[in-house]
Amino acid sequence: MHDTVIKSTVLAAALMVPAFSWADEAAEQMVQDALPVMHYTCASIAEEADGDEEFVVAVVGKMAALSIYNRQINIEDHASTDEEKAQLRETFIAALSEGCAADKNALLGGVVDNAVKSTLGL
Repeated sequence: MHDTVIKSTVLAAALMVPAFSWADEAAEQMVQDALPVMHYTCASIAEEADGDEEFVVAVVGKMAALSIYNRQINIEDHASTDEEKAQLRETFIAALSEGCAADKNALLGGVVDNAVKSTLGL
């Protein structure tokens, strides 16, 4: 159940990640939005979500957006077609699932950041 929730919600979160640079004000708001959820581990997010995929999507989406912003990534530089973006999503989901499977007590933000990094070959 835990892996199913993570996989399906990460897919949705990956779709929410913006493909453009943020203005400073928007970036500051993104940081403020992400700070309250940075304490989650792979295990604690699944426990607190208790099957609520929208909750997990929101948390992973905030973390992924922050990672992409901090790394100054434009997704369009890595995938411009729907097929390429679908492949990135699948790769991201696999990396996130592997990271959480390896250490369920890992901070989710770190797992998300590593998944972004490995997905994009950084």
